[in-house]
Amino acid sequence: MKLVGSSMSPYVRRLRLFLEGKSFEFINLNIYSPEGREALARYTPAMKIPVLMDGEQTIYDSRAIHRYLVSTHFPETPMSWHQENLLSLIDAANDSYVILLLSKRSGIDTDADMLIANLQKERIERTLQLLEKSVASGELADWNYPAMCLFCLLDWISFRELEDLSRYTALNTFHQQHLTSPGVSDSDPRLVDA
Repeated sequence: MKLVGSSMSPYVRRLRLFLEGKSFEFINLNIYSPEGREALARYTPAMKIPVLMDGEQTIYDSRAIHRYLVSTHFPETPMSWHQENLLSLIDAANDSYVILLLSKRSGIDTDADMLIANLQKERIERTLQLLEKSVASGELADWNYPAMCLFCLLDWISFRELEDLSRYTALNTFHQQHLTSPGVSDSDPRLVDA
């Protein structure tokens, strides 16, 4: 089994954490370099990561990869519909942060009053408030896939300096508590030159 992605990606990191202790090869690409783009094109026509290759089967997208892994290799770890909804919220915030980061890197002033930036900021604010309540109520107390996904989001926005987590007490505490969880230090994007 091979997981293709980037050490910088929170979507890839969540799968690396889920697969911690399992046998798989991680193929780390710099997806913004010409060489990385060329290599990525060999794995996926969508030019997005992560990609999982398991024998003859190739799976795109972290959600689909997780469902595939649960259905084929780890049936003891399915998610409830509530967990699926929490993951949708985590993904929504993550997607919005990625859009804002790539916009800034493309020279777009995301602090300007623009529809695309405003929509992302609104989604982030609403989602983080709900995730704050979910963590405070204990809904993400176990170190399972939804918790791994939330950790990867929080650690990535902290790493990229996209959000001051101190204004979210429960999320900040959750993030700090899981810095020593299995696989976290080995998959830390700070260990790789970006």
